[in-house]
Amino acid sequence: MARSSATRLLSSLRRSESNRFCPLTVLVLNGAALGSGWRGMSTAARANEEKEPWWKEAMDRVRNIGISAHIDSGKTTLTERVLFYTGRIHEIHEVRGRDGVGAKMDSMDLEREKGITIQSAATYCTWNGYQINIIDTPGHVDFTIEVERALRVLDGAILVLCSVGGVQSQSITVDRQMRRYEVPRLAFINKLDRMGADPWKVLNQARSKLRHHSAAVQVPIGLEEEFQGLVDLVEMKAYYFHGANGEKVTAADIPQNLEALVTEKRRELIEVVSEVDDQLAEAFLNDEPISPVDLRMAIRRATVARKFVPVYMGSAFKNKGVQPLLDGVLNYLPCPTEVENYALDQNKSEEKILLPGTPSGPLVALAFKLEEGRFGQLTYLRIYEGVIRKGDFIINVNTGKKIKVPRLVRMHSDEMEDIQEAHAGQIVAVFGVDCASGDTFTDGSVRYTMTSMSVPEPVMSLAVSPVSKDSGGQFSKALNRFQKEDPTFRVGLDVESGQTIISGMGELHLDIYVERIRREYKVDAKVGKPRVNFRETITQRAEFDYLHKKQSGGQGQYGRVCGYIEPLPLGSSTKFEFDNHIIGQAIPSNFIPAIEKGFTEASNSGSLIGHPVENVRIVLTDGASHAVDSSELAFKLAAIYAFRKCYSAANPVILEPVMKVELKVPTEFQGTVTGDINKRKGIIVGNDQDGDDTVVVAHVPLNNMFGYSTALRSMTQGKGEFTMEYMEHSPVSQDVQKQLINAHGANKASE
Repeated sequence: MARSSATRLLSSLRRSESNRFCPLTVLVLNGAALGSGWRGMSTAARANEEKEPWWKEAMDRVRNIGISAHIDSGKTTLTERVLFYTGRIHEIHEVRGRDGVGAKMDSMDLEREKGITIQSAATYCTWNGYQINIIDTPGHVDFTIEVERALRVLDGAILVLCSVGGVQSQSITVDRQMRRYEVPRLAFINKLDRMGADPWKVLNQARSKLRHHSAAVQVPIGLEEEFQGLVDLVEMKAYYFHGANGEKVTAADIPQNLEALVTEKRRELIEVVSEVDDQLAEAFLNDEPISPVDLRMAIRRATVARKFVPVYMGSAFKNKGVQPLLDGVLNYLPCPTEVENYALDQNKSEEKILLPGTPSGPLVALAFKLEEGRFGQLTYLRIYEGVIRKGDFIINVNTGKKIKVPRLVRMHSDEMEDIQEAHAGQIVAVFGVDCASGDTFTDGSVRYTMTSMSVPEPVMSLAVSPVSKDSGGQFSKALNRFQKEDPTFRVGLDVESGQTIISGMGELHLDIYVERIRREYKVDAKVGKPRVNFRETITQRAEFDYLHKKQSGGQGQYGRVCGYIEPLPLGSSTKFEFDNHIIGQAIPSNFIPAIEKGFTEASNSGSLIGHPVENVRIVLTDGASHAVDSSELAFKLAAIYAFRKCYSAANPVILEPVMKVELKVPTEFQGTVTGDINKRKGIIVGNDQDGDDTVVVAHVPLNNMFGYSTALRSMTQGKGEFTMEYMEHSPVSQDVQKQLINAHGANKASE
């Protein structure tokens, strides 16, 4: 990037510095204490700054954050307030808005109708001269891939917790995903205005259930309908929120009735942080006075190092506590250069390379999300290093294709703003670039790929077909698009029935896609009964020795394969392994790939109920070939028949998906609900009391959970709620296996 464009970037950042609420006089960035703006620096500090690279200040003033939580904790409401206070939107709309507008980040009609977030949406805003890129993610477990891919590319996150519901099942899942991608986070205890709000109970749950090393950085002034404002434990000031939308923030002295609690909570905050920060510990142990600046620096160091989680409080719906949370994002979450991102160098057999994350290096960008827009495919990119400009040629490292960047945009939910260039640390989107989710782009000077995200396996399938034969083209187009956009949505063909099968993460996931086919492509689809994605596996070793021999005039077919199949050890990273242990040329090496292909094909459909076979290792030890009659086809068929023949001798079993189900029901219905879980062959693994409610955690086979939401409503007079997520595939009992095999046989006979 030219020096002039860098100056433009910095001057635009300075111009956008607002005079809004910021009680912070000193910000700590990269370990150096800076004044609240460039103009406030001493001459010596400015001279030192000018020696540093041109991008230093611009990078320090960028934050990439995600907002994640359990369903209905207030993520989208919080994002709506953030956009309002930062001036990105000029009026507030509610998630289930009666005004027919709905929240800005829920741009899809379905999201506005159902009041849930289905797709993660990206936006950006400016707060006190800092650019914050935000991704609002869904809370429902069926759309877990949206959270995975957002956290994969973010530098920090806000975990929203409900002050009444506390740490719920999806909060635990989201927190686990944050740990997987090593994302530093703040916690925000929302809904302090609700009946039964208890932030201290939630803080203790976060420590026990999420194993957070955390402490409150604020104390609420009043709770429930008396919730008025917050005391900042770092600044030791009280803040109140006035105006129609809480936009006027006033600072005041701490109320007298809270002084003892505030002193105790500040001491607790200092103690908890000093456990993980040596500098603060030294001051604390020596009984030195700890200034707000020292405490803030220590909290930042501990948060960026992922050793501490600062806990904020407020009520997004009642417009209280959002501005201090924004300041917390600037103060405590890292800028892009403070986060370690690794790439794999394809020229050095995937050696791990630490990316400096600066705009001055070669371009490295990851495509983490695809969307079909009005103007073709929209690809969301996180730039890890270098600069990307409109009109540049970039290389897709995964396919080797050279592509021109026709249009570069910044996203604000479903709106776009054209830009000419973007640098490391930013999240942008490009049009007209054909690629898959997880592809890496470079400028051609390096062959780096970023590690891809974790994609869970689908657990449920439906047969779908268009009602009208004329709409087959649109139907296929819809399925292809959704499959490209969502890695957890799979489309396959049932070989026996010829039906199109769609697979996904749950009933809601598949229902949403069927509804989107109807709305976006005007295709009515017939939907079959939901089917569970069973798997088959073997439990013992079995030998095979199979000769495939066919002579029917002309060239015949001849191929003999010998060896054994055995189960893979528990916790194996692969689901199918093929090992060639042949010594010598009993089978010419050019036929080995055909044998592997035959075994792979055979394992796609087990002989018990026709579902894929997993966790199997096939070892080829011997064989024989014929100089004339051997061919790739002959060996492939020999492998298929050998697998089928020895499969039954390996004591095969059926595996079913087991779900982790969390129920919250009034205690009076506990007996009925647990009895029903037992009937569904569930195993209860946890039983807690939460006020007047009982929280039950159980592991239940997915096959027994169809229609459960209706059953739970009728058992609990509509007061019970549940969430479930995939846990593992585990063997079914003998009687269930018999039933499944008989049902499969009956289906085959009737076709």
